[in-house]
Amino acid sequence: MKNGKAVVLVVEDSTIIRMSAVDLVLSAGYEALEACDADEAIGILESRDDIDLVFTDVQMPGTMDGIKLSHYIRDRWPPVRLIVASGEAILEESSLPTGSRFFSKPYDSHAITDAMAHLLSIQNKTGC
Repeated sequence: MKNGKAVVLVVEDSTIIRMSAVDLVLSAGYEALEACDADEAIGILESRDDIDLVFTDVQMPGTMDGIKLSHYIRDRWPPVRLIVASGEAILEESSLPTGSRFFSKPYDSHAITDAMAHLLSIQNKTGC
């Protein structure tokens, strides 16, 4: 959170769902970035040092799904918080990196924004 506004990267292959998630992030008062798959998301993460949270779908085309992406992000960028959503896979949060949150689609907008606020407040308290 460089300018007092958290930066959230939305990773979703469906354009309509991605636009809706970006609107949700913006309405919660955060800066929103977007990627259509894991490869694009990694490129954005490599080019910026201000991403606080990644909100990703599980099922995506490309080299990795949202589960693999979340583990890759946790290993490479440990301070980045993670929210994973899926309309098909009902995941146990234990299959995700520690501290991640999982939501089934269709998800409740308030539940997502509450989770974002909670994860970002943890990040701020730890000074990461």
